[in-house]
Amino acid sequence: MLNTVTTAEARKRLSEIVNKVAYGKEQVVLTRRGEQIAALISMEEFELLQLIEDYIDIEDAKKALEEPGKNIPAEKLWKELGL
Repeated sequence: MLNTVTTAEARKRLSEIVNKVAYGKEQVVLTRRGEQIAALISMEEFELLQLIEDYIDIEDAKKALEEPGKNIPAEKLWKELGL
């Protein structure tokens, strides 16, 4: 079951909610006017999401390197883009 809390209620109970997320490993979805707007997750879950994102980025980079054509050094591309 998904724990949902309105933002107004979250303001009143922030410490309690943070403790449930951090130590109870619960996930809490914040709502405003009945719409889900944000989620609170533990640092462990956040770090897992970061690892998944990094893995996806690495796989995308591998695919890009396998594409035909000449590779351009990142520094040259950044310079052309004005970065």
